[in-house]
Amino acid sequence: MAENTYDVIVIGSGPAGYVCAIRCAQLGLSTAIVEREKLGGICLNWGCIPTKALLRSSEIWHLMHRLKEFGFSADNLQFDLAKIVERSRKVAAQLSNGVAFLMKKHKIAVVYGQARLAGKGKVAITKDETTQELSATNIVLATGARARALPGLEPDGKLVWTYREAMVPPAFPKSLLVVGSGAIGIEFASFFRTLGSEVTVVEVLDRILPVEDEEISQFAAKAFAKQGMKLKTSTIVEKLETTADGVSATLKAKDGTRETIAAERAVLAVGIVGNVENIGLEEAGVKVEKTHVVVNEWYETGVAGLYAIGDLVGPPWLAHKGMHEGVIVAERIAGFKGVHPLDTSKVPACTYCWPQVASVGMTEAAAKSSGRKIKVGRFPYIGNGKAIALGEPEGLVKTVFDAETGELLGAHMIGAEVTELIQGYTIARTLEATDAELVATVFPHPTLSETMHEAVLDADKRALHI
Repeated sequence: MAENTYDVIVIGSGPAGYVCAIRCAQLGLSTAIVEREKLGGICLNWGCIPTKALLRSSEIWHLMHRLKEFGFSADNLQFDLAKIVERSRKVAAQLSNGVAFLMKKHKIAVVYGQARLAGKGKVAITKDETTQELSATNIVLATGARARALPGLEPDGKLVWTYREAMVPPAFPKSLLVVGSGAIGIEFASFFRTLGSEVTVVEVLDRILPVEDEEISQFAAKAFAKQGMKLKTSTIVEKLETTADGVSATLKAKDGTRETIAAERAVLAVGIVGNVENIGLEEAGVKVEKTHVVVNEWYETGVAGLYAIGDLVGPPWLAHKGMHEGVIVAERIAGFKGVHPLDTSKVPACTYCWPQVASVGMTEAAAKSSGRKIKVGRFPYIGNGKAIALGEPEGLVKTVFDAETGELLGAHMIGAEVTELIQGYTIARTLEATDAELVATVFPHPTLSETMHEAVLDADKRALHI
Protein backbone atom coordinates (compact mmCIF):
# COMPACT_ATOMS: atom_id res chain seq x y z
CA MET A 1 0.00 0.00 0.00
CA ALA A 2 1.07 3.60 -0.48
CA GLU A 3 3.03 5.25 2.32
CA ASN A 4 0.76 6.60 5.07
CA THR A 5 -2.15 4.54 3.75
CA TYR A 6 -3.48 1.60 5.76
CA ASP A 7 -6.37 -0.81 5.97
CA VAL A 8 -7.05 0.30 9.54
CA ILE A 9 -6.05 3.26 11.69
CA VAL A 10 -6.76 2.96 15.40
CA ILE A 11 -6.87 6.22 17.37
CA GLY A 12 -5.89 5.55 20.98
CA SER A 13 -3.66 2.79 22.38
CA GLY A 14 -5.48 1.83 25.58
CA PRO A 15 -6.64 -1.78 26.05
CA ALA A 16 -9.42 -1.43 23.47
CA GLY A 17 -7.21 0.27 20.90
CA TYR A 18 -4.01 -1.76 21.12
CA VAL A 19 -5.88 -5.08 21.20
CA CYS A 20 -7.90 -4.03 18.16
CA ALA A 21 -4.68 -3.13 16.34
CA ILE A 22 -3.06 -6.47 17.22
CA ARG A 23 -6.07 -8.47 16.03
CA CYS A 24 -6.21 -6.45 12.81
CA ALA A 25 -2.56 -7.22 12.17
CA GLN A 26 -3.07 -10.90 12.94
CA LEU A 27 -5.80 -10.96 10.29
CA GLY A 28 -3.48 -9.51 7.66
CA LEU A 29 -4.68 -5.91 7.73
CA SER A 30 -2.07 -3.17 7.45
CA THR A 31 -2.54 -1.21 10.66
CA ALA A 32 -1.43 2.03 12.28
CA ILE A 33 -2.14 3.18 15.82
CA VAL A 34 -2.09 6.80 17.00
CA GLU A 35 -1.30 7.76 20.60
CA ARG A 36 -0.94 11.23 22.10
CA GLU A 37 0.78 10.15 25.35
CA LYS A 38 2.03 6.67 26.26
CA LEU A 39 1.20 3.29 24.75
CA GLY A 40 -1.25 1.41 26.91
CA GLY A 41 -3.48 4.40 27.58
CA ILE A 42 -4.96 5.21 30.97
CA CYS A 43 -5.37 1.57 32.03
CA LEU A 44 -1.73 0.55 31.84
CA ASN A 45 -0.25 3.91 32.79
CA TRP A 46 -2.72 5.55 35.19
CA GLY A 47 -5.47 3.05 35.93
CA CYS A 48 -5.94 -0.70 36.20
CA ILE A 49 -2.32 -1.77 36.43
CA PRO A 50 -0.55 0.80 38.65
CA THR A 51 -3.47 0.87 41.10
CA LYS A 52 -3.18 -2.89 41.55
CA ALA A 53 0.52 -2.45 42.29
CA LEU A 54 -0.37 0.11 44.97
CA LEU A 55 -3.05 -2.15 46.42
CA ARG A 56 -0.60 -5.05 46.54
CA SER A 57 1.66 -2.94 48.74
CA SER A 58 -1.23 -2.14 51.07
CA GLU A 59 -2.13 -5.85 51.25
CA ILE A 60 1.42 -6.63 52.35
CA TRP A 61 1.24 -3.87 54.97
CA HIS A 62 -2.00 -5.37 56.26
CA LEU A 63 -0.42 -8.83 56.52
CA MET A 64 2.65 -7.44 58.26
CA HIS A 65 0.39 -6.30 61.08
CA ARG A 66 -0.92 -9.86 61.45
CA LEU A 67 2.48 -11.54 61.78
CA LYS A 68 1.82 -12.92 65.28
CA GLU A 69 -1.30 -14.65 63.99
CA PHE A 70 0.89 -16.64 61.59
CA GLY A 71 3.72 -17.34 64.00
CA PHE A 72 6.08 -14.49 63.19
CA SER A 73 7.30 -11.38 64.94
CA ALA A 74 8.93 -8.15 63.83
CA ASP A 75 9.55 -4.73 65.30
CA ASN A 76 9.54 -1.20 63.96
CA LEU A 77 7.32 -1.83 60.93
CA GLN A 78 7.52 1.01 58.41
CA PHE A 79 6.56 1.76 54.85
CA ASP A 80 8.22 4.08 52.36
CA LEU A 81 5.53 5.80 50.28
CA ALA A 82 8.03 7.00 47.68
CA LYS A 83 9.21 3.44 47.04
CA ILE A 84 5.63 2.14 46.94
CA VAL A 85 4.82 4.73 44.27
CA GLU A 86 8.10 4.06 42.45
CA ARG A 87 7.31 0.35 42.20
CA SER A 88 3.85 1.16 40.88
CA ARG A 89 5.30 3.41 38.19
CA LYS A 90 7.86 0.76 37.22
CA VAL A 91 5.09 -1.79 36.81
CA ALA A 92 3.20 0.64 34.59
CA ALA A 93 6.32 1.36 32.52
CA GLN A 94 6.99 -2.35 32.07
CA LEU A 95 3.50 -2.92 30.72
CA SER A 96 3.66 0.13 28.44
CA ASN A 97 6.97 -1.13 27.06
CA GLY A 98 5.31 -4.50 26.58
CA VAL A 99 2.68 -2.90 24.36
CA ALA A 100 5.45 -1.23 22.35
CA PHE A 101 7.03 -4.65 21.85
CA LEU A 102 3.71 -6.09 20.68
CA MET A 103 3.27 -3.25 18.19
CA LYS A 104 6.72 -3.96 16.77
CA LYS A 105 6.14 -7.71 16.75
CA HIS A 106 2.96 -7.34 14.70
CA LYS A 107 4.43 -4.67 12.41
CA ILE A 108 1.92 -2.05 13.50
CA ALA A 109 2.94 1.51 12.71
CA VAL A 110 2.93 3.66 15.84
CA VAL A 111 2.36 7.38 15.32
CA TYR A 112 2.52 9.82 18.24
CA GLY A 113 0.45 12.98 18.29
CA GLN A 114 -3.05 14.41 18.58
CA ALA A 115 -5.36 12.80 16.02
CA ARG A 116 -8.33 14.40 14.33
CA LEU A 117 -10.69 13.07 11.69
CA ALA A 118 -9.95 14.99 8.51
CA GLY A 119 -12.54 13.77 6.04
CA LYS A 120 -13.59 10.37 4.78
CA GLY A 121 -10.87 7.84 5.53
CA LYS A 122 -8.39 10.49 6.63
CA VAL A 123 -6.73 11.29 9.98
CA ALA A 124 -4.61 14.36 10.65
CA ILE A 125 -2.01 13.92 13.38
CA THR A 126 -0.35 16.91 14.98
CA LYS A 127 2.81 16.79 17.08
CA ASP A 128 5.17 19.66 17.89
CA GLU A 129 3.23 21.97 15.56
CA THR A 130 3.78 19.59 12.65
CA THR A 131 0.84 17.79 11.04
CA GLN A 132 0.85 14.67 8.92
CA GLU A 133 -2.08 12.93 7.28
CA LEU A 134 -2.80 9.20 7.21
CA SER A 135 -5.45 7.42 5.17
CA ALA A 136 -7.34 4.20 5.79
CA THR A 137 -10.40 2.33 4.63
CA ASN A 138 -11.38 1.84 8.25
CA ILE A 139 -10.82 4.08 11.29
CA VAL A 140 -11.40 2.91 14.86
CA LEU A 141 -11.87 5.50 17.60
CA ALA A 142 -10.55 4.34 20.98
CA THR A 143 -9.78 7.65 22.66
CA GLY A 144 -11.03 6.51 26.07
CA ALA A 145 -12.29 8.67 28.90
CA ARG A 146 -11.15 10.83 31.78
CA ALA A 147 -12.32 11.68 35.30
CA ARG A 148 -15.54 13.65 35.55
CA ALA A 149 -15.44 17.01 37.33
CA LEU A 150 -18.63 18.45 38.81
CA PRO A 151 -19.32 22.18 39.25
CA GLY A 152 -17.76 23.26 42.53
CA LEU A 153 -15.78 20.02 42.72
CA GLU A 154 -12.99 20.76 40.28
CA PRO A 155 -9.62 19.11 40.98
CA ASP A 156 -6.57 21.33 41.38
CA GLY A 157 -4.02 18.49 41.32
CA LYS A 158 -2.57 19.51 44.68
CA LEU A 159 -5.21 19.31 47.39
CA VAL A 160 -8.10 17.97 45.32
CA TRP A 161 -7.03 14.93 43.33
CA THR A 162 -8.24 12.81 40.46
CA TYR A 163 -7.01 9.23 40.13
CA ARG A 164 -3.78 10.50 38.53
CA GLU A 165 -2.65 12.54 41.51
CA ALA A 166 -3.89 9.91 43.96
CA MET A 167 -1.51 7.38 42.37
CA VAL A 168 1.58 9.53 42.88
CA PRO A 169 1.09 11.34 46.20
CA PRO A 170 4.20 13.32 47.20
CA ALA A 171 3.39 12.68 50.86
CA PHE A 172 1.03 10.39 52.73
CA PRO A 173 -2.20 12.16 53.72
CA LYS A 174 -3.18 11.53 57.33
CA SER A 175 -6.80 12.15 56.35
CA LEU A 176 -8.59 11.74 53.05
CA LEU A 177 -12.03 12.57 51.68
CA VAL A 178 -13.16 10.31 48.83
CA VAL A 179 -16.10 11.59 46.79
CA GLY A 180 -17.80 8.66 45.09
CA SER A 181 -17.94 4.99 46.10
CA GLY A 182 -17.72 3.19 42.79
CA ALA A 183 -14.77 0.92 42.01
CA ILE A 184 -12.23 3.75 41.63
CA GLY A 185 -13.24 5.58 44.79
CA ILE A 186 -13.40 2.46 46.94
CA GLU A 187 -10.04 1.17 45.70
CA PHE A 188 -8.30 4.40 46.69
CA ALA A 189 -10.21 4.50 49.96
CA SER A 190 -9.05 0.96 50.69
CA PHE A 191 -5.43 1.66 49.77
CA PHE A 192 -5.06 4.77 51.93
CA ARG A 193 -7.11 3.40 54.84
CA THR A 194 -5.06 0.19 54.98
CA LEU A 195 -1.87 2.27 55.17
CA GLY A 196 -3.33 4.29 58.05
CA SER A 197 -5.11 7.32 56.64
CA GLU A 198 -8.39 8.46 58.21
CA VAL A 199 -10.74 7.98 55.27
CA THR A 200 -14.24 9.34 54.74
CA VAL A 201 -16.23 8.20 51.72
CA VAL A 202 -19.21 10.25 50.50
CA GLU A 203 -21.78 8.67 48.19
CA VAL A 204 -24.86 10.42 46.78
CA LEU A 205 -26.78 7.14 46.45
CA ASP A 206 -28.11 5.13 49.37
CA ARG A 207 -25.28 2.58 49.44
CA ILE A 208 -21.65 2.18 48.50
CA LEU A 209 -20.68 0.19 45.40
CA PRO A 210 -24.17 0.98 44.08
CA VAL A 211 -23.93 -1.11 40.91
CA GLU A 212 -23.26 -4.27 42.92
CA ASP A 213 -25.85 -6.57 44.45
CA GLU A 214 -27.34 -4.86 47.50
CA GLU A 215 -26.38 -7.69 49.83
CA ILE A 216 -22.76 -7.50 48.71
CA SER A 217 -22.78 -3.71 49.14
CA GLN A 218 -24.04 -4.11 52.70
CA PHE A 219 -21.39 -6.74 53.46
CA ALA A 220 -18.69 -4.43 52.08
CA ALA A 221 -19.97 -1.48 54.10
CA LYS A 222 -19.74 -3.49 57.32
CA ALA A 223 -16.24 -4.67 56.46
CA PHE A 224 -15.02 -1.16 55.63
CA ALA A 225 -16.62 0.32 58.76
CA LYS A 226 -14.90 -2.38 60.83
CA GLN A 227 -11.59 -1.21 59.32
CA GLY A 228 -12.33 2.31 60.51
CA MET A 229 -13.52 3.79 57.23
CA LYS A 230 -16.29 6.39 57.58
CA LEU A 231 -19.06 5.94 55.04
CA LYS A 232 -21.63 8.65 54.38
CA THR A 233 -24.33 7.53 51.94
CA SER A 234 -27.33 9.49 50.63
CA THR A 235 -25.04 12.49 51.00
CA ILE A 236 -23.73 15.13 48.63
CA VAL A 237 -20.70 17.39 48.85
CA GLU A 238 -22.44 20.74 48.77
CA LYS A 239 -19.24 22.76 48.95
CA LEU A 240 -15.57 21.85 48.69
CA GLU A 241 -12.99 24.49 49.58
CA THR A 242 -9.23 24.37 49.85
CA THR A 243 -7.61 25.63 53.04
CA ALA A 244 -4.07 26.33 54.17
CA ASP A 245 -3.52 22.73 55.17
CA GLY A 246 -6.06 20.72 53.18
CA VAL A 247 -9.72 20.80 52.20
CA SER A 248 -12.98 21.63 53.92
CA ALA A 249 -16.17 19.98 52.73
CA THR A 250 -19.76 20.83 53.56
CA LEU A 251 -21.84 17.67 53.36
CA LYS A 252 -25.61 17.61 52.99
CA ALA A 253 -27.51 14.44 53.87
CA LYS A 254 -30.76 13.34 52.27
CA ASP A 255 -32.71 14.58 55.29
CA GLY A 256 -31.26 18.07 54.83
CA THR A 257 -28.80 18.01 57.72
CA ARG A 258 -25.38 19.49 57.08
CA GLU A 259 -21.92 18.96 58.52
CA THR A 260 -18.47 20.24 57.70
CA ILE A 261 -15.47 17.94 57.68
CA ALA A 262 -11.79 18.64 57.09
CA ALA A 263 -9.18 16.45 55.42
CA GLU A 264 -5.64 16.86 54.15
CA ARG A 265 -6.61 15.76 50.66
CA ALA A 266 -9.69 14.87 48.62
CA VAL A 267 -10.05 12.35 45.80
CA LEU A 268 -12.81 12.87 43.23
CA ALA A 269 -14.22 9.64 41.83
CA VAL A 270 -17.60 10.68 40.47
CA GLY A 271 -17.52 8.91 37.13
CA ILE A 272 -15.96 9.46 33.72
CA VAL A 273 -16.56 11.46 30.57
CA GLY A 274 -15.59 10.33 27.11
CA ASN A 275 -12.71 11.98 25.28
CA VAL A 276 -14.86 13.28 22.44
CA GLU A 277 -13.44 16.78 22.09
CA ASN A 278 -11.17 18.01 19.30
CA ILE A 279 -11.15 14.80 17.27
CA GLY A 280 -13.52 15.96 14.53
CA LEU A 281 -16.62 14.02 15.55
CA GLU A 282 -19.13 16.77 14.82
CA GLU A 283 -17.69 17.50 11.38
CA ALA A 284 -17.71 13.79 10.58
CA GLY A 285 -21.37 13.46 11.54
CA VAL A 286 -20.80 11.19 14.54
CA LYS A 287 -23.57 11.19 17.14
CA VAL A 288 -22.51 11.85 20.74
CA GLU A 289 -24.75 11.44 23.80
CA LYS A 290 -23.66 12.37 27.31
CA THR A 291 -20.00 12.57 26.20
CA HIS A 292 -20.00 9.07 24.68
CA VAL A 293 -20.12 8.05 21.01
CA VAL A 294 -23.31 6.28 19.93
CA VAL A 295 -22.68 2.97 18.15
CA ASN A 296 -24.66 -0.08 17.08
CA GLU A 297 -24.00 -3.68 18.12
CA TRP A 298 -20.99 -3.82 15.77
CA TYR A 299 -19.53 -0.53 17.10
CA GLU A 300 -20.34 1.25 13.86
CA THR A 301 -20.89 5.00 14.30
CA GLY A 302 -23.22 5.40 11.35
CA VAL A 303 -20.40 6.94 9.31
CA ALA A 304 -19.09 4.44 6.76
CA GLY A 305 -15.79 2.87 7.82
CA LEU A 306 -15.76 4.60 11.23
CA TYR A 307 -16.01 2.60 14.45
CA ALA A 308 -15.76 3.42 18.15
CA ILE A 309 -14.88 1.13 21.07
CA GLY A 310 -13.86 1.08 24.73
CA ASP A 311 -14.62 3.76 27.31
CA LEU A 312 -15.54 6.11 24.46
CA VAL A 313 -18.81 4.18 24.00
CA GLY A 314 -21.39 2.65 26.33
CA PRO A 315 -21.13 0.87 29.68
CA PRO A 316 -19.77 -1.08 31.35
CA TRP A 317 -16.62 1.03 31.21
CA LEU A 318 -14.12 -1.76 31.80
CA ALA A 319 -10.79 -2.53 30.15
CA HIS A 320 -11.61 -6.17 29.43
CA LYS A 321 -14.90 -5.19 27.82
CA GLY A 322 -12.99 -2.72 25.61
CA MET A 323 -10.48 -5.42 24.63
CA HIS A 324 -13.28 -7.72 23.54
CA GLU A 325 -14.85 -4.91 21.54
CA GLY A 326 -11.52 -4.34 19.82
CA VAL A 327 -11.41 -7.96 18.72
CA ILE A 328 -15.00 -7.86 17.47
CA VAL A 329 -14.34 -4.77 15.35
CA ALA A 330 -11.11 -6.18 13.92
CA GLU A 331 -12.77 -9.43 12.96
CA ARG A 332 -15.79 -7.62 11.58
CA ILE A 333 -13.56 -5.47 9.36
CA ALA A 334 -11.61 -8.51 8.17
CA GLY A 335 -14.73 -10.53 7.42
CA PHE A 336 -13.77 -13.18 9.96
CA LYS A 337 -16.42 -15.89 10.27
CA GLY A 338 -18.29 -16.52 13.49
CA VAL A 339 -18.17 -13.00 14.93
CA HIS A 340 -20.90 -12.32 17.48
CA PRO A 341 -22.04 -9.10 19.17
CA LEU A 342 -20.96 -8.71 22.79
CA ASP A 343 -23.46 -9.62 25.49
CA THR A 344 -22.50 -7.19 28.24
CA SER A 345 -24.43 -9.23 30.82
CA LYS A 346 -21.59 -11.73 30.56
CA VAL A 347 -18.87 -9.18 31.32
CA PRO A 348 -17.53 -9.56 34.88
CA ALA A 349 -16.81 -6.57 37.12
CA CYS A 350 -14.06 -6.48 39.74
CA THR A 351 -13.19 -4.07 42.56
CA TYR A 352 -9.77 -4.62 44.15
CA CYS A 353 -10.48 -3.27 47.60
CA TRP A 354 -10.04 -5.32 50.76
CA PRO A 355 -12.06 -7.51 50.82
CA GLN A 356 -12.30 -7.80 47.04
CA VAL A 357 -15.64 -7.60 45.20
CA ALA A 358 -16.56 -9.29 41.92
CA SER A 359 -19.75 -9.98 40.01
CA VAL A 360 -21.28 -11.03 36.72
CA GLY A 361 -24.84 -10.93 35.43
CA MET A 362 -28.02 -9.86 37.19
CA THR A 363 -28.30 -8.77 40.79
CA GLU A 364 -31.02 -10.41 42.86
CA ALA A 365 -33.15 -7.25 42.59
CA ALA A 366 -32.75 -7.09 38.80
CA ALA A 367 -33.63 -10.77 38.43
CA LYS A 368 -36.78 -10.29 40.50
CA SER A 369 -37.81 -7.20 38.56
CA SER A 370 -37.44 -9.14 35.29
CA GLY A 371 -40.49 -11.14 36.30
CA ARG A 372 -38.67 -14.44 36.62
CA LYS A 373 -39.13 -16.92 39.40
CA ILE A 374 -35.69 -17.16 40.96
CA LYS A 375 -33.74 -19.10 43.53
CA VAL A 376 -30.76 -17.74 45.43
CA GLY A 377 -27.79 -19.54 46.95
CA ARG A 378 -25.32 -18.16 49.49
CA PHE A 379 -22.17 -19.47 51.09
CA PRO A 380 -19.94 -17.64 53.59
CA TYR A 381 -16.16 -17.83 53.55
CA ILE A 382 -16.20 -18.91 57.20
CA GLY A 383 -17.43 -22.32 56.03
CA ASN A 384 -14.46 -22.83 53.72
CA GLY A 385 -11.32 -24.61 54.94
CA LYS A 386 -8.90 -22.81 52.62
CA ALA A 387 -10.26 -19.38 53.64
CA ILE A 388 -9.73 -20.23 57.30
CA ALA A 389 -6.22 -21.58 56.61
CA LEU A 390 -5.38 -18.36 54.77
CA GLY A 391 -6.69 -16.30 57.65
CA GLU A 392 -9.32 -14.77 55.33
CA PRO A 393 -12.67 -16.00 56.69
CA GLU A 394 -14.54 -12.79 55.80
CA GLY A 395 -16.51 -13.21 52.60
CA LEU A 396 -19.70 -14.27 50.87
CA VAL A 397 -20.56 -15.92 47.57
CA LYS A 398 -24.06 -15.48 46.17
CA THR A 399 -25.70 -17.06 43.14
CA VAL A 400 -28.97 -16.19 41.40
CA PHE A 401 -30.69 -18.80 39.22
CA ASP A 402 -33.84 -18.99 37.15
CA ALA A 403 -35.91 -21.38 39.26
CA GLU A 404 -37.63 -22.92 36.23
CA THR A 405 -34.77 -23.34 33.74
CA GLY A 406 -31.77 -23.50 36.09
CA GLU A 407 -30.00 -20.70 34.15
CA LEU A 408 -27.32 -18.90 36.11
CA LEU A 409 -28.58 -15.32 36.00
CA GLY A 410 -25.92 -13.75 38.17
CA ALA A 411 -23.13 -14.32 40.67
CA HIS A 412 -21.84 -11.93 43.32
CA MET A 413 -18.79 -12.35 45.52
CA ILE A 414 -16.90 -10.56 48.25
CA GLY A 415 -13.77 -11.91 49.92
CA ALA A 416 -10.17 -12.89 49.30
CA GLU A 417 -9.24 -13.36 45.63
CA VAL A 418 -12.81 -13.22 44.32
CA THR A 419 -11.51 -11.17 41.37
CA GLU A 420 -9.66 -14.31 40.29
CA LEU A 421 -12.59 -16.63 41.05
CA ILE A 422 -15.39 -14.78 39.24
CA GLN A 423 -14.23 -16.06 35.86
CA GLY A 424 -15.61 -19.49 36.78
CA TYR A 425 -19.10 -18.07 36.89
CA THR A 426 -18.42 -15.97 33.78
CA ILE A 427 -17.53 -19.13 31.85
CA ALA A 428 -20.68 -20.77 33.21
CA ARG A 429 -22.77 -17.85 31.93
CA THR A 430 -21.05 -17.93 28.54
CA LEU A 431 -21.61 -21.68 28.20
CA GLU A 432 -25.19 -21.33 29.47
CA ALA A 433 -24.55 -23.79 32.27
CA THR A 434 -27.43 -24.69 34.58
CA ASP A 435 -27.41 -25.22 38.30
CA ALA A 436 -27.59 -28.97 37.72
CA GLU A 437 -24.44 -28.89 35.58
CA LEU A 438 -22.59 -26.76 38.12
CA VAL A 439 -23.68 -29.08 40.93
CA ALA A 440 -22.23 -31.99 38.96
CA THR A 441 -18.91 -30.17 38.50
CA VAL A 442 -16.04 -31.29 40.74
CA PHE A 443 -14.26 -28.41 42.50
CA PRO A 444 -10.78 -29.05 43.94
CA HIS A 445 -10.22 -29.24 47.69
CA PRO A 446 -9.01 -27.32 49.57
CA THR A 447 -9.60 -24.17 47.53
CA LEU A 448 -11.54 -20.95 47.79
CA SER A 449 -13.38 -22.04 44.64
CA GLU A 450 -15.33 -24.54 46.74
CA THR A 451 -17.35 -21.58 48.04
CA MET A 452 -18.63 -21.19 44.49
CA HIS A 453 -19.82 -24.80 44.39
CA GLU A 454 -21.46 -24.50 47.79
CA ALA A 455 -23.29 -21.32 46.74
CA VAL A 456 -24.75 -23.27 43.82
CA LEU A 457 -25.68 -26.18 46.09
CA ASP A 458 -27.33 -23.77 48.51
CA ALA A 459 -29.63 -22.48 45.78
CA ASP A 460 -31.06 -26.01 45.73
CA LYS A 461 -30.89 -26.25 49.55
CA ARG A 462 -28.05 -28.78 49.26
CA ALA A 463 -25.11 -26.92 50.80
CA LEU A 464 -22.82 -29.32 52.64
CA HIS A 465 -20.57 -27.21 54.83
CA ILE A 466 -22.84 -24.68 56.47
